[in-house]
Amino acid sequence: MVSGDRIEVEVAYATPDKQLILPVSVAEGATVMDAIKHSGINEHFPEIVDVDDLKIGVFGKICKADRVLQAGDRVEIYRQLIADPKEVRKQRAAEGKRMKKGGGDVEAAEE
Repeated sequence: MVSGDRIEVEVAYATPDKQLILPVSVAEGATVMDAIKHSGINEHFPEIVDVDDLKIGVFGKICKADRVLQAGDRVEIYRQLIADPKEVRKQRAAEGKRMKKGGGDVEAAEE
């Protein structure tokens, strides 16, 4: 990071109860991990102990912690999945349920 120029990015994290997007100013050439560390997000979400164990991304695309950021990027920290989506779909199919657009449960139509 030779340049003294700074860029503005955001760091985002959400739980089922709370979502937070923090604006962060980092040096040009900063990485995703730099932005996470400078954001102080773990002060708001103490459960974020070790970001190395969580998936991270920029604008919904998973990336590595050493990815260099561009001005305006939104770094996202993803929580672990509670259930495997493929297994949930298989279970629904076995129970005779189908997914409705929007994710709601609908009993199989009677014939």
